[in-house]
Order: sequence, then structure tokens, then C-alpha cells
Amino acid sequence: MRPVIGVDFDNTIVRYDELFHRLACERGLIPAGVPATKEQVRDYLREQRREDDWTVLQGYVYGARMDEAAPFPGVLGFFSEAARRGIDLVIISHKTRRPYAGEGYDLHQAARHWLEINGFFDPARIGLPPSRVFFEETRAEKLGRIAKEQCTHFIDDLPELLREAAFPPETRRILFRPQGPAAAGAEDFSAVLSHWEEIAQYVWGLAP
Repeated sequence: MRPVIGVDFDNTIVRYDELFHRLACERGLIPAGVPATKEQVRDYLREQRREDDWTVLQGYVYGARMDEAAPFPGVLGFFSEAARRGIDLVIISHKTRRPYAGEGYDLHQAARHWLEINGFFDPARIGLPPSRVFFEETRAEKLGRIAKEQCTHFIDDLPELLREAAFPPETRRILFRPQGPAAAGAEDFSAVLSHWEEIAQYVWGLAP
């Protein structure tokens, strides 16, 4: 059976750490000394009881400033080489159409535009068909899409998503953990991989 590799979008293909930090500083939400990661920005604002500011910032990043986000190192090369090898890839993300607060940006359109400007739809670069990209409004719909697309493997940065009781049992669970080795519970996954070069080697082994 040929593999069908499903891939999450936010924090798996796209890296937001530097962008969240820069825009939070730009808006005066955090001191510059807060470590430049998305999680540290979130934790600082929550510690200050500014959850609303965090929610609005997320919408602003994923909407108005999405084009400035960076792909994870190695991800563009992986998608390009996978296309050359004829490996079936599908992007499946849980992403609401509009932010929960703030301006009413179309987050699906912003994400698709990011994919376009980074060459995912360009036949001369990656050539992923736009029809192989799905943004689902709920986590349940994301899990349903993974099953519907008959993913043999799914790559995601959220261990809780991969551990969901409704996760398709026939799909192998690959945890993307760029922060380093996994904590307890790694045995729940078929693989725990820290960078896209590792993911590439894993996938090439499935379909040499």
C-alpha cells in the first residue's frame, strides 16, 4: 500500500516563534526580554491576566501578518522532494475561518496565500494541488478528514491530537517535536521526530 502522508499546518509546517515575539513587542504587549518563542509570549500574557490580548494577537498573526511567518527549516525541501518521488501528501489543519476576537480576518485565505507565496502550489517548486489542503473548523472535523483522506501516517506537533480517542486507529501517529526529545509518553507514537530532515528520512524509508 502506497503511503498517504498527512501533515498539520500551524507549528508543524509554519514556525511562528520570532513573528509572535516581534509583533508582541511592536504592540507593546511584552518586554523585549521575554524569550522569543510563541509559548513564552503566551505564558507571559496569561501570567499578566491578559488572555484577551493573547487571543487578539493570535488573530492578527494568523490573519494580517501571516505572510511574514517562516517555514520550519527543511520543510520546503521535504515537500519538493516528496513531490519528485510521487509521494501523496495532504495538509490537514484545525483552523477556524475567523479569529475568536479582534478583526475579522479570513484565516483560511491567509493560510492558503502563505502556501502560495512559499511555492507549495507552484509546479516549478512543489506543485501540491490546492485540493490537497484542508482547513477544518473543529478538531473533530480534522480527525474525520484524516480518516476520509485515508492517511497512512499523520505528522502533528500536538500530542493531545494524536492521542485523541477518535484518531483513526489505522493511521500511524508521528509527533513533530522541534523543542527536542519527547517527555514521557513517547511510546504512544510511531515516531517522535525533531526536525524535517528526520521526517524526510523516515518518509523516504516508507516509499524508497
